[in-house]
Amino acid sequence: MLRFARVKWLHRVSCNLQKMQTNEKLFVGRMFSVQDSLPKLPVPALEQTLQKYLRSVRPLLTDEEYAKTQKIVEDFNRDPGPKLQTLLEKRAQRETNWLSDWWTNVAYLEFRQPVTVNVSPGVVFPKQNYTDKEGQLRFTAKLISGLLDYKKMIDQQTLPVEKMGKQSLCMMQYYKILCGCRIPGKKKDTWVCYPPDEANPPRHLVIAHNNAFFFLECYGSDNQPLGTEQIYEQLKNIVNQSNEPDVPVGLLTTENRNKWAKAYELLAKDKESKASLEILQRSICAICIDNKLPESAPGEEDSTAAKMMLHGGGSQFNSANRWFDKTLQFIVGPNGVCGLNYEHTTAEGPPIISIVDHVLDYCSKNADNSTKAPGVIPPRKLKFNLSFPALKENLEEAAENLDSMVKDVDLTVFKFTEYGKNFPKSQKLSPDSYLQMAFQLAYFRLYSKPCATYETASLRQFQLGRTDTIRSCSIESLEFSKGMMDPSLSKQKKAELLRKAVTGHKNYVAEAVKGQGIDRHLLGLKLIALENNMKVPALHMDVAYSLSSHHNVSTSQVPAKYEACLVFGPTVPDGYGVCYNPQEKQVILGVSAFNCCPETDSKRFKDSIQQSLLDMKSVLEGSIQSKL
Repeated sequence: MLRFARVKWLHRVSCNLQKMQTNEKLFVGRMFSVQDSLPKLPVPALEQTLQKYLRSVRPLLTDEEYAKTQKIVEDFNRDPGPKLQTLLEKRAQRETNWLSDWWTNVAYLEFRQPVTVNVSPGVVFPKQNYTDKEGQLRFTAKLISGLLDYKKMIDQQTLPVEKMGKQSLCMMQYYKILCGCRIPGKKKDTWVCYPPDEANPPRHLVIAHNNAFFFLECYGSDNQPLGTEQIYEQLKNIVNQSNEPDVPVGLLTTENRNKWAKAYELLAKDKESKASLEILQRSICAICIDNKLPESAPGEEDSTAAKMMLHGGGSQFNSANRWFDKTLQFIVGPNGVCGLNYEHTTAEGPPIISIVDHVLDYCSKNADNSTKAPGVIPPRKLKFNLSFPALKENLEEAAENLDSMVKDVDLTVFKFTEYGKNFPKSQKLSPDSYLQMAFQLAYFRLYSKPCATYETASLRQFQLGRTDTIRSCSIESLEFSKGMMDPSLSKQKKAELLRKAVTGHKNYVAEAVKGQGIDRHLLGLKLIALENNMKVPALHMDVAYSLSSHHNVSTSQVPAKYEACLVFGPTVPDGYGVCYNPQEKQVILGVSAFNCCPETDSKRFKDSIQQSLLDMKSVLEGSIQSKL
């Protein structure tokens, strides 16, 4: 059955894990060996969350606004806060994870804007050394072999359990990334998954070339994966079948979700088109072989490559050579430019980067030790009936809307090479908290005010854990930013303010990853009120809640072994998106903004970040504590 409720799927997976752990005849791999013993996500104490909330919004509010918010919070703590807290605690008792289904719906499936730019991040790989079509296809073949090698570890559950310090993490996201897909709906999308322990699990990839999509069976008649040379021959066959650009049906996946849902319904009315849609959804992932890149100004090559991964460059370049609903799309462009795009419903960045590191490790090996599989099935082109007049109009409108979106994206990728995480570590400071304070200072330097800032906190030490928010803007970060811009303060004083701000952020992180953050708790209190036909609480209608949820800077740390950079669009029209890969001696960053906002500029913010990092190093090196 193509569609099934996500909650039923999670229940089935949970039951399967329990059966594997209690039945000696069923194999239990190490990937899920501790899954059932992971704790459930806690519901933080109400009073604790409200006090943290007041402290977090203080730097964003005037005295008058703060006094009003204090009164609203006090009233909420009397009523209806305790009632909602009790209801939420009861939900937590009966659910594996009280947040996960809500979060999937609110953050992803109910979101109606295009997933392109707004939801789905891109990842840029280090530039490869091929220069022609043959080299491009040979690299693609090896990438696919590396991907199948990784899939084998998922299928056989031999992936080691990931840890955060000594704490084991939930591995469910790994289980889903090579078998999931999003499907558009008029009010809410659905998400489907075809996991490896189901009957008839995915055995094929979808290859995109020149806007056409092809079915590529990855396994021979003996269930062994095709050898790299066999895959290369299959890819050549596909390229030879698609010398000219096809009808750009992939553009429909870049549209507003309601519009795409209507077009999807039309497509699915045709038997052949419906079969093609199911092949796309049931695939392991998509592999996009691109044909051309926009010209890059000198020094802008990395930024141009990042745009290809984020949105494809527009209707005249590679955006139609994508299926943005698919969880994972590897993108192999000309002249060594490559990376991926992933639809965010399924997973966060770390599982994606784990695949990236494995695939690039595999590709770096010169020898091809793969064996030939028997019974190779030739690739075949997927067919779509686009004869409905409305579909032709949908495609024209999708191209126009996408090109407008592409023009609006202001994206800069750069490497800060003066130092990496080695320096803050030498100062006994958390590298992540240190970088977050650099972002705070960078924003304050440009706008002379603080802003609500989002940083991802992983909740994967809990069953089915996703994320919470680290509120990087704090009373301490504002004091630090003001102090750094005050020429009358000594380096010693500035260093003290920096250390205090870094420590405050580090403490917030430690609490958030233990399930003691405030944003998901506050969201849960709102959603449980709606679920019980109660009014939205006044706390959630207050200016403080709106301001602290309007993330002018949205950030995520995604470390990688290679010089890879993840990029995503801002979450608000007047905001920035900042993703960073802190390495030992450099930091790779991707900064995004929207051109439609005259107040934001990714290059200005990049320059301000660089200056902040230089200034912070200077004050620490000039302080007494640094010399001890």
